[in-house]
Amino acid sequence: MRKRTNVVVSAHGDDVSNSKSLEEDRKQGASQFSSWKILLICIVFRMANSLFVQTYFNPDEHWQALEVAHRVTFGYGHLTWEWTKGIRSYLHPMLFAVLYKVLSILHLDTPLFMIKAPRLLQSMLSAFGDLYLFKLSHVLYGGRVAQWALFAQLSNWFMFYCITRTLSNSLETVVTVISLYYWPCLRLNSTNLPSVSRYWALVAAAIACAIRPTSAIIWLYVGLMELFLSRDRLKFLFLEVIPIGSIVLGLTFLLDRWMYGSWILVPLNFLKFNFLSSGGDYYGTHPWHWYFTQGFTVMIFTFLPFMVVGIIQSKNWKLSGLILWVLALYSVLGHKEFRFVLPVLPIALAFSGYSLSMLSRRYSSGKKIKKTTTTRTKSTWKIKATVLFLLATNLPMAIYMSMVHQRGTEDVMNYLAKEARHGNVKSILLLTPCHATPYYSTLHQNLPMRFLDCSPSEVKGIPDESDRFMMDPIGFASEFAKNWSKPSHIILFESEEKHLKDFLFSQSFEERKRFFHAHFKVDRDLQASVVVYALSEV
Repeated sequence: MRKRTNVVVSAHGDDVSNSKSLEEDRKQGASQFSSWKILLICIVFRMANSLFVQTYFNPDEHWQALEVAHRVTFGYGHLTWEWTKGIRSYLHPMLFAVLYKVLSILHLDTPLFMIKAPRLLQSMLSAFGDLYLFKLSHVLYGGRVAQWALFAQLSNWFMFYCITRTLSNSLETVVTVISLYYWPCLRLNSTNLPSVSRYWALVAAAIACAIRPTSAIIWLYVGLMELFLSRDRLKFLFLEVIPIGSIVLGLTFLLDRWMYGSWILVPLNFLKFNFLSSGGDYYGTHPWHWYFTQGFTVMIFTFLPFMVVGIIQSKNWKLSGLILWVLALYSVLGHKEFRFVLPVLPIALAFSGYSLSMLSRRYSSGKKIKKTTTTRTKSTWKIKATVLFLLATNLPMAIYMSMVHQRGTEDVMNYLAKEARHGNVKSILLLTPCHATPYYSTLHQNLPMRFLDCSPSEVKGIPDESDRFMMDPIGFASEFAKNWSKPSHIILFESEEKHLKDFLFSQSFEERKRFFHAHFKVDRDLQASVVVYALSEV
């Protein structure tokens, strides 16, 4: 990779001596770590990370990415209502469709590879996000800060829990960090940047918007800043933004035209549904302050005070303003989720890395101070205690959420995939809240499957199938059984099983397998376990 020769400064208003100190850190960091070594470390770490992730987090990981890719590659798989309304682009699922095609050609489309391979692919992409966070911190603050920023990125519990999942937000986050590295407006001195740097920034930003149209929230902030600070504004706008944006989004439109079979303007449909009609509110709303008081604070967790101190110490109001801008605009929307603000979490962790670097620094205001053995020991103890505190709070959380909490719905479909491969499953009915489990992308057998629908109704106030089942499990199941083709297997949560045991026995079903799911309440009830019932003759 081509090395940058920028003059490195810590932030706006820092004194010259501190800048010299950071320049020394930059040289030290460059000599100790090359981009290839950092990338290799991150790839190994993220691949191991992906193997630890065995739980269910958000339906979109399976239903809006892998399920669509499975349908494209193998010809069967469920498309949710978002695809009939044209508010999703095929760009992200096609990444995994290519992976599935390779597995199919090599005859490796077994349950193990179908489950693990997509997250392993995402883990390798995530490693580039880690590398570019290191590079971004390096050019802004120096090598020491870059090392601490990478530590924060790799040890933060939510990043560990989420970044290797096949969510579009995960890829959006990676592309966002890469793009931020190339934007001249985010650096104090950009005279040594190659002229193509801004081109790469715009290409990455356009790809992020193609993956998720809401990414435009980030690039509106950065783009306006670049426009304001740039000396060649007309060139930036008419010879860079418009052509590059048109090419990337135009290619995406062509892909969607090919896959949908008609012209579909996904960003427009997405905007109309989520912003103009508040369609996302159908899946629940939160108070305006949720990201500030719960969402983002839970994500950054015990790195929060270090982020705040890092923002104050670095005085980099451009990047810290981006975090505030994103949180504020997403707060206007009623429907809120942790993953929506994932792209700014690495920036917050970079600020945490800055404060950790200051804590470990042996220099004060650029002057080397004499340290007695006691002072040096005290300083070493402080940073060691801090690292121990961050690891002790983040690692257990990462392991628990990645390997324990809500794992039953993954385990049950993994089990059914193996059973179906051996011919022991004929058809499946999921009597659970809709999209509670993976689907054909994990089962990978073209068998009849049925789940309870929860597509938004055109008429407000009418409960969907999933809601009707949750309100009256016995009544719904009894009515449903009048017209069903009896499945060989029924999947349900323990919380509904207690209402339906007699009904299941009367229909000749018996318990076949039980999987632990959660220790505490998820959504409405404690979904302690997931239960598999099968026809007694199966």
